[in-house]
Amino acid sequence: MKYLVLGSNSFSGGSFISYLLREEPEATVFAVSRSLEYHSTLLAYKNVSSQKKVVFYQYDLNKDLDKIVSLIEDEKIPYIVNFAAQGMVSQSWEAPLEWFETNTLSLVALIDKIYKFSFIKKFVQASTPEVYGVVKGAKESMCFSPTSPYAVSKASADLALFSYFKTHKFPVCYTRSANVYGRYQQLYRIIPKTILMIKKSQKLQLHGGGRAIRSFVHINDVSRATLKILHDAPSGEIYHISDTKTISIRDLVDLICKEMNVVFDDVVEIVNSRVSEDSVYLMDASKLEEEMSLSPQVDFKDAIRDVIEWIEKDFETLATFPDVYRHKK
Repeated sequence: MKYLVLGSNSFSGGSFISYLLREEPEATVFAVSRSLEYHSTLLAYKNVSSQKKVVFYQYDLNKDLDKIVSLIEDEKIPYIVNFAAQGMVSQSWEAPLEWFETNTLSLVALIDKIYKFSFIKKFVQASTPEVYGVVKGAKESMCFSPTSPYAVSKASADLALFSYFKTHKFPVCYTRSANVYGRYQQLYRIIPKTILMIKKSQKLQLHGGGRAIRSFVHINDVSRATLKILHDAPSGEIYHISDTKTISIRDLVDLICKEMNVVFDDVVEIVNSRVSEDSVYLMDASKLEEEMSLSPQVDFKDAIRDVIEWIEKDFETLATFPDVYRHKK
């Protein structure tokens, strides 16, 4: 079995490859990212014994389109998952054209080159709940109300892909995941960032006092659902991957503080809210359970302890990496 993972250096991409190799150790994975492969402390599949089944290509979707198309065509790759994206909300206001170039225009250029390849069995697009705007209990749909260039660029990509499905039967499916977390996540995300700041004895800046409400889902649950959708879901379908439990960002940080035996007020600084930060994303994920018999299996507190264990184990190395987002053009 052959798989192509676009955005293989991303947290979700690298973790999906890791999960795939454990489930299908004989599979061959073609991994594509615009950056060189990350260090093993930040890339999940580099810690799997069957990682030699991963063939890595440093290709940029914006610049190396023909190379990516040739790889798909020459290898006759039937399963493709796209995690490649510019993914930050506030920063998308600073260079919106770059977000549209990667998330929309280059993706459309790729699909326009490959939609007639009859050997492609499924293309899974990793979308985002940001396309809905503020949502409470939203079901899967193409009814959007985005509030940032990032969200608009992802919504535009979803609609473009859907047109290829409706008109040309291109076998696309979509995943929209709640806040994903776990080992190997980018260090500027709230869970690893909080742990790192505590380990560094530095203050964590908590935007808006942490009032935003979120649902978190572990990356293993997301990877498990993505692989199931890749093989079994009908084309054209959208699936939410989320837990029914919710937590405010403040309570999340407080939970981490308690797990690490520190006092919240000693390690947190309250700052202004981020631009375009929606107050709540709560999605109805019952479709995934009803149609795919899938629901979150990873216990939240246990997984938080696992992330703490990862950072404490590799702290000396992780402390040398940036813990703030750095935009790559």
